[in-house]
Amino acid sequence: MDKTSAKKSTENKQAHLPVMGVGPVCVAIMIAFTAIGIALVKFGVLAGGNVNGTPAAVLFTIAGILCITGGIALWCAAVFGARIDAKIKSNRLETGGVYALARNPIYSAFLFICTGTLLFCRNRYVLILPPFFWLYLTVFMKLTEEKWLSERFGDEYSAYCKRVNRFIPWKNREWLM
Repeated sequence: MDKTSAKKSTENKQAHLPVMGVGPVCVAIMIAFTAIGIALVKFGVLAGGNVNGTPAAVLFTIAGILCITGGIALWCAAVFGARIDAKIKSNRLETGGVYALARNPIYSAFLFICTGTLLFCRNRYVLILPPFFWLYLTVFMKLTEEKWLSERFGDEYSAYCKRVNRFIPWKNREWLM
């Protein structure tokens, strides 16, 4: 190996992945579409999907509260509990704590928060958005962060992917297989 290749190899091992990743872009797009959905309901464009019955409206509200509360808890556990920024800067793959339940708990948090916010609209039509958010995040993660992590951590990351869901927090994924 020549000196230039050796230097690049050393730099690659010392450099860490971006702390923010593609997060701000992903989250901003989800929030924008959530806001559009809310506006469409608010201005009556999607009035045909409104849930007006008391039991259904209460169910939507309770589900919204649970999603938002769960999302906030996930976000706090990932950001403050796991101190993920420090792990990224030290080139360590975090697989414990909340990261043992979901590989991307910060994105999961925003997925839950946006879903909960849409549930507060009490409109069936806007509930098409959360599955699109999930699909969008899945594609985006596969093309960016998962690729970077796979290149950086190899077999360790592959094994982690096999045992932990991407977005939906779950204690043990083996029952799915």
